[in-house]
Amino acid sequence: MLIDFFYALKDAKVPVSIKEFLVLLEALQKQVIDNSLDDFYFLSRATLVKDEAHYDKFDKAFGQYFHGIEALFDKLPDIPLDWLMKRMERELTPEQKAQLEKFGYDKLMDRLKELLKEQKERHEGGNKWIGTGGTSPFGHGGTNPEGIRIGGEGGKRSAVKVWEARAFRDYDSERELGTRNIKVALRRLRRFAREGAEDELALDDTIRATASNAGWLDLKMRPERRNKTKVLMLMDVGGTMDDHIARAEELFSAAKAEFKNMEFFYFHNCVYETLWKNNRRRHAERFATWDVLRKYPADTKLIFIGDATMSPYEILQPGGSVEYNNEEAGAVWLQRFTHTFPKFVWLNPEPEGLWQYRQSIDVVRQLMSNRMFPVTLEGLERAMRMLSK
Repeated sequence: MLIDFFYALKDAKVPVSIKEFLVLLEALQKQVIDNSLDDFYFLSRATLVKDEAHYDKFDKAFGQYFHGIEALFDKLPDIPLDWLMKRMERELTPEQKAQLEKFGYDKLMDRLKELLKEQKERHEGGNKWIGTGGTSPFGHGGTNPEGIRIGGEGGKRSAVKVWEARAFRDYDSERELGTRNIKVALRRLRRFAREGAEDELALDDTIRATASNAGWLDLKMRPERRNKTKVLMLMDVGGTMDDHIARAEELFSAAKAEFKNMEFFYFHNCVYETLWKNNRRRHAERFATWDVLRKYPADTKLIFIGDATMSPYEILQPGGSVEYNNEEAGAVWLQRFTHTFPKFVWLNPEPEGLWQYRQSIDVVRQLMSNRMFPVTLEGLERAMRMLSK
């Protein structure tokens, strides 16, 4: 049975491997979960799915393979919330519980289809309709040896299927990102190495050395495993970027959490002779751009964040800045950055459909060798792949 489940996940494009499947079988053999479909769902997802981006594909494949409700109904019917409001709970004697009949999965599903067509009002405490507090196999808050829990919290662990508000859907490449999803996408850029002092116990080496030493303990140490990816983030702030503050903050927060070796600076509209780290003190505390270019190694990943929306003169002409008389054009500084750090991208929070109407965006895209990506899940993943090459 589980071999077919493994191939069902493969067919659904979930990247599962034989090794992970064997871990799942071992966990089942050691009975780390109860005999519950819910428990098996969480165990199999934890052992088989390596990337949160595949959760939705896994959910769909799981639901279809184990005869999920969404595979049985072309459209998930709406069950009125009032039907599921828990107002009473019956306590049955052991003799009454023993008299309750098990229908089996297929009969339960057929009966549920019929009830969805017939039922017109709320019920509670009964043994037939969708409701609460009774012995019906449909609803919640009641008692039945084999039922379908609809709404509410599980308590007696006897449901063979849980109908809950889980909307299985593919990740939408146009959906605005939250911090969690940004972290998932940025994680593709991480590269780990063991660096620094030997201050972490190497358990496998210690065991081998101790065995070779006739059982006398021989401790072996190793450097801690660290994320060696270095990131330099330059962020546009103010002006038209005020419309994208929330998304820029999410991106910045996620990046700081994922990359320990990350440095950041601010600029306004385009990069010029100076950058800053504190917007409240940007006139008093500035950093020479030349110093930034010289400070970081060439393998640093360079990420610009900005909507690239400005007057083209601000990019192409000396003195084009709206704040002061810059000696060199912004385009010159952008080229210096891309030459110094060959791994670079520009993340643009402006919707990609509007890019063609902004002359300045087209100019920046050319200066960035077309390495400009929208701040969507799909765009962010493409950007990380570009930085990983």
